[in-house]
Amino acid sequence: MKKTRAYHMRKRAEGKAETSRRIIEATSELHRTVGPAAATISEIARRAGVQRVTIYEHFPDEAALFAACSAHWRALHPAPDPAAWLAIAVPRRRRRRVLHDLYAWFRQTAPMTANVLRDAERLPALRAIVERGLGAYLERVRALLAEDLPPGRRSAAAARVAANFHTWQALAPLGDAEAAELAAEFVERASRPARRLRREHRRR
Repeated sequence: MKKTRAYHMRKRAEGKAETSRRIIEATSELHRTVGPAAATISEIARRAGVQRVTIYEHFPDEAALFAACSAHWRALHPAPDPAAWLAIAVPRRRRRRVLHDLYAWFRQTAPMTANVLRDAERLPALRAIVERGLGAYLERVRALLAEDLPPGRRSAAAARVAANFHTWQALAPLGDAEAAELAAEFVERASRPARRLRREHRRR
Protein backbone atom coordinates (compact mmCIF):
# COMPACT_ATOMS: atom_id res chain seq x y z
CA MET A 1 0.00 0.00 0.00
CA LYS A 2 2.77 2.40 0.92
CA LYS A 3 4.63 1.52 -2.27
CA THR A 4 1.51 2.20 -4.33
CA ARG A 5 0.95 5.56 -2.66
CA ALA A 6 4.60 6.51 -3.11
CA TYR A 7 4.37 5.53 -6.78
CA HIS A 8 1.32 7.71 -7.37
CA MET A 9 2.92 10.63 -5.52
CA ARG A 10 6.02 10.32 -7.68
CA LYS A 11 3.95 10.19 -10.87
CA ARG A 12 2.01 13.29 -9.80
CA ALA A 13 5.27 15.12 -9.08
CA GLU A 14 6.65 14.12 -12.47
CA GLY A 15 3.46 15.27 -14.17
CA LYS A 16 3.58 18.60 -12.37
CA ALA A 17 7.22 19.11 -13.35
CA GLU A 18 6.44 18.26 -16.97
CA THR A 19 3.59 20.78 -17.04
CA SER A 20 5.82 23.46 -15.54
CA ARG A 21 8.46 22.69 -18.14
CA ARG A 22 5.98 23.12 -21.01
CA ILE A 23 4.73 26.40 -19.57
CA ILE A 24 8.24 27.75 -19.11
CA GLU A 25 9.35 26.71 -22.59
CA ALA A 26 6.24 28.21 -24.21
CA THR A 27 6.70 31.44 -22.27
CA SER A 28 10.41 31.67 -23.08
CA GLU A 29 9.79 31.24 -26.78
CA LEU A 30 7.17 33.99 -26.73
CA HIS A 31 9.55 36.26 -24.82
CA ARG A 32 12.17 35.63 -27.50
CA THR A 33 9.86 36.24 -30.45
CA VAL A 34 7.39 38.92 -29.35
CA GLY A 35 8.69 40.01 -25.95
CA PRO A 36 7.43 39.58 -22.37
CA ALA A 37 4.94 42.45 -22.61
CA ALA A 38 3.15 40.87 -25.57
CA ALA A 39 3.20 37.29 -24.24
CA THR A 40 -0.40 36.76 -23.13
CA ILE A 41 -1.47 34.06 -20.71
CA SER A 42 -3.94 32.77 -23.30
CA GLU A 43 -1.22 32.26 -25.90
CA ILE A 44 1.14 30.70 -23.34
CA ALA A 45 -1.61 28.27 -22.35
CA ARG A 46 -2.36 27.41 -25.97
CA ARG A 47 1.28 26.68 -26.77
CA ALA A 48 1.83 24.71 -23.58
CA GLY A 49 -1.37 22.71 -24.09
CA VAL A 50 -2.88 23.67 -20.72
CA GLN A 51 -5.71 25.78 -19.35
CA ARG A 52 -5.12 29.36 -18.21
CA VAL A 53 -5.89 28.37 -14.64
CA THR A 54 -3.13 25.75 -14.77
CA ILE A 55 -0.56 28.46 -15.40
CA TYR A 56 -1.69 30.35 -12.29
CA GLU A 57 -1.57 27.13 -10.28
CA HIS A 58 2.10 26.71 -11.16
CA PHE A 59 3.08 30.40 -11.25
CA PRO A 60 0.81 32.56 -9.07
CA ASP A 61 2.09 35.88 -10.44
CA GLU A 62 4.13 37.25 -13.32
CA ALA A 63 7.22 37.65 -11.14
CA ALA A 64 7.29 33.88 -10.50
CA LEU A 65 6.86 33.13 -14.20
CA PHE A 66 9.52 35.66 -15.21
CA ALA A 67 11.95 34.22 -12.67
CA ALA A 68 11.41 30.67 -13.90
CA CYS A 69 11.87 31.69 -17.53
CA SER A 70 14.99 33.66 -16.68
CA ALA A 71 16.55 30.65 -14.92
CA HIS A 72 15.60 28.42 -17.87
CA TRP A 73 17.14 30.81 -20.40
CA ARG A 74 20.34 31.31 -18.40
CA ALA A 75 20.80 27.54 -18.16
CA LEU A 76 20.53 27.22 -21.94
CA HIS A 77 22.64 30.30 -22.70
CA PRO A 78 25.11 30.82 -19.85
CA ALA A 79 27.01 34.09 -19.78
CA PRO A 80 30.81 33.97 -20.11
CA ASP A 81 32.48 33.06 -16.82
CA PRO A 82 34.53 35.97 -15.38
CA ALA A 83 36.85 33.43 -13.73
CA ALA A 84 38.29 32.59 -17.15
CA TRP A 85 39.09 36.26 -17.75
CA LEU A 86 40.90 36.63 -14.45
CA ALA A 87 43.45 34.10 -15.64
CA ILE A 88 44.66 36.63 -18.24
CA ALA A 89 47.39 38.57 -16.45
CA VAL A 90 47.84 41.47 -18.89
CA PRO A 91 44.95 43.95 -18.37
CA ARG A 92 45.01 45.17 -21.98
CA ARG A 93 44.64 41.63 -23.33
CA ARG A 94 42.07 40.79 -20.68
CA ARG A 95 39.96 43.81 -21.62
CA ARG A 96 39.76 42.69 -25.23
CA ARG A 97 38.92 39.11 -24.30
CA VAL A 98 36.17 40.29 -21.95
CA LEU A 99 34.56 42.40 -24.67
CA HIS A 100 34.99 39.74 -27.36
CA ASP A 101 33.31 37.07 -25.22
CA LEU A 102 30.60 39.45 -24.04
CA TYR A 103 29.81 40.57 -27.59
CA ALA A 104 29.71 36.97 -28.82
CA TRP A 105 27.20 36.20 -26.06
CA PHE A 106 25.14 39.27 -26.94
CA ARG A 107 25.07 38.04 -30.55
CA GLN A 108 23.92 34.58 -29.48
CA THR A 109 21.13 35.93 -27.29
CA ALA A 110 20.28 39.12 -29.21
CA PRO A 111 16.52 38.66 -29.86
CA MET A 112 15.73 37.70 -26.27
CA THR A 113 18.03 40.32 -24.73
CA ALA A 114 16.62 43.09 -26.89
CA ASN A 115 13.02 42.18 -26.03
CA VAL A 116 13.68 41.80 -22.32
CA LEU A 117 15.58 45.09 -22.00
CA ARG A 118 12.87 46.91 -23.93
CA ASP A 119 9.98 45.50 -21.92
CA ALA A 120 11.73 45.81 -18.55
CA GLU A 121 11.13 49.56 -18.88
CA ARG A 122 7.38 48.98 -18.55
CA LEU A 123 7.17 45.81 -16.42
CA PRO A 124 8.42 46.37 -12.84
CA ALA A 125 8.53 42.64 -12.03
CA LEU A 126 10.70 42.00 -15.06
CA ARG A 127 12.90 45.01 -14.35
CA ALA A 128 13.70 43.67 -10.87
CA ILE A 129 14.79 40.33 -12.33
CA VAL A 130 16.94 42.02 -14.98
CA GLU A 131 18.64 44.18 -12.37
CA ARG A 132 19.44 41.16 -10.18
CA GLY A 133 20.59 39.03 -13.12
CA LEU A 134 21.96 40.73 -16.21
CA GLY A 135 22.46 44.05 -14.44
CA ALA A 136 24.58 42.54 -11.68
CA TYR A 137 26.57 40.49 -14.18
CA LEU A 138 27.38 43.54 -16.31
CA GLU A 139 28.55 45.39 -13.21
CA ARG A 140 31.20 42.70 -12.79
CA VAL A 141 32.13 43.07 -16.45
CA ARG A 142 32.48 46.86 -16.09
CA ALA A 143 34.71 46.46 -13.08
CA LEU A 144 37.05 44.21 -15.06
CA LEU A 145 37.09 46.63 -17.99
CA ALA A 146 38.05 49.54 -15.73
CA GLU A 147 40.67 47.60 -13.80
CA ASP A 148 44.16 49.18 -13.96
CA LEU A 149 42.74 52.39 -15.50
CA PRO A 150 42.75 55.76 -13.70
CA PRO A 151 39.90 55.69 -11.17
CA GLY A 152 37.05 58.13 -11.57
CA ARG A 153 33.96 58.95 -13.56
CA ARG A 154 35.62 58.80 -16.97
CA SER A 155 36.77 55.20 -16.57
CA ALA A 156 33.44 54.13 -15.09
CA ALA A 157 31.46 55.84 -17.85
CA ALA A 158 33.62 54.38 -20.60
CA ALA A 159 33.31 50.86 -19.19
CA ARG A 160 29.54 51.31 -18.91
CA VAL A 161 29.32 52.26 -22.58
CA ALA A 162 31.53 49.42 -23.76
CA ALA A 163 29.58 46.75 -21.83
CA ASN A 164 26.19 48.01 -23.00
CA PHE A 165 24.02 45.78 -25.19
CA HIS A 166 23.04 48.72 -27.38
CA THR A 167 26.71 49.58 -27.96
CA TRP A 168 27.22 46.04 -29.20
CA GLN A 169 24.23 46.45 -31.54
CA ALA A 170 25.85 49.53 -33.08
CA LEU A 171 29.20 47.75 -33.48
CA ALA A 172 27.84 44.33 -34.48
CA PRO A 173 28.36 44.78 -38.26
CA LEU A 174 32.13 44.92 -37.61
CA GLY A 175 32.21 41.41 -36.17
CA ASP A 176 32.91 40.58 -32.56
CA ALA A 177 36.73 40.73 -32.70
CA GLU A 178 36.91 44.13 -34.39
CA ALA A 179 34.07 45.49 -32.27
CA ALA A 180 35.87 44.37 -29.10
CA GLU A 181 39.11 46.00 -30.23
CA LEU A 182 37.38 49.29 -31.03
CA ALA A 183 35.45 49.33 -27.74
CA ALA A 184 38.58 48.49 -25.74
CA GLU A 185 40.47 51.34 -27.42
CA PHE A 186 37.60 53.66 -26.57
CA VAL A 187 37.70 52.65 -22.90
CA GLU A 188 41.46 53.14 -22.70
CA ARG A 189 41.47 56.49 -24.48
CA ALA A 190 38.39 57.86 -22.70
CA SER A 191 39.93 56.97 -19.35
CA ARG A 192 42.90 59.28 -19.85
CA PRO A 193 42.75 62.57 -17.93
CA ALA A 194 41.06 65.33 -19.92
CA ARG A 195 44.16 67.58 -19.65
CA ARG A 196 46.31 64.90 -21.28
CA LEU A 197 43.83 64.50 -24.14
CA ARG A 198 43.82 68.25 -24.73
CA ARG A 199 47.64 68.31 -24.86
CA GLU A 200 47.64 65.43 -27.35
CA HIS A 201 45.08 67.24 -29.48
CA ARG A 202 47.13 70.47 -29.54
CA ARG A 203 50.25 68.59 -30.69
CA ARG A 204 48.48 67.36 -33.80
